[in-house]
Amino acid sequence: MGLEAAGIDLIRSSRGPLVLEVNSSPGLRGIEEATGVNVAGRIINYIEENVGSAKSRRKDKG
Repeated sequence: MGLEAAGIDLIRSSRGPLVLEVNSSPGLRGIEEATGVNVAGRIINYIEENVGSAKSRRKDKG
């Protein structure tokens, strides 16, 4: 689907997990409440930690 981030709604079935829909603008409230994890904060931290290294690699190559 070409999305950098997405929310995927799944259900359990006798055939295994099934995808209900893919959301291009995911809401995180439900998963954060269910898990007690600050998902948005973790995504931001990941981006901050990895974007700098990607920029450095591009500058070195060109």
